[in-house]
Amino acid sequence: MSSVIIVDYGMGNIKSVLRGIEQVGAKATLSADPDVIYRADHLILPGVGAFDDGMVGLERYGLVEPILRFSKSGKPLMGICLGMQMLLDKSEEHGEHQGLGLIPGVVEEIPRVSNGVVRKIPHIGWSALKQVDGGCDWKDGYLSHTKIGDFVYFVHSYMAVPIHKLHLLSQCEYQGLSINAAIKRDNITGFQFHPEKSGEVGLKILKEFINS
Repeated sequence: MSSVIIVDYGMGNIKSVLRGIEQVGAKATLSADPDVIYRADHLILPGVGAFDDGMVGLERYGLVEPILRFSKSGKPLMGICLGMQMLLDKSEEHGEHQGLGLIPGVVEEIPRVSNGVVRKIPHIGWSALKQVDGGCDWKDGYLSHTKIGDFVYFVHSYMAVPIHKLHLLSQCEYQGLSINAAIKRDNITGFQFHPEKSGEVGLKILKEFINS
């Protein structure tokens, strides 16, 4: 059986991701060992919290370089929530902070007010997924068994904004604003929502990931 490694760097939803992978019939291991991470067949970068704290955690455990090396292997890499955001070049959360630079783009704060709409921040709850015109084809990612309009669970105050539209896999609508829900570049995929907390829809996504 292929190995699924969840990067354990002290940020957030580690155990829930582990349980989600187990629910779809695979065995996952939590690890902060650079060698284990690089040798993984499937790698998941999870996380909940501030961008800078996440990057500091990766650097503290010496995990930035192993993740970058893994990304070049062609093997599946998934970022979830904060883990997705750290795939980008940088974040504007509490100042400017550098990310992993695997998908060109920046992480920006969800605007509290735009087009006359005052939003509740953070964005917490269930939102429906939609396709992006000019973006990635769902058949090429882990959403091939997901229906347009399926609901998934979000908890975030900042959003990933890739530079290139072709790296957009899915969006959702939140109080009049389109938010990027999923991004993809080659073997690297990021989900702003939590597949492990999104019921049967999320489990289908995790199943596609471990079967890739």
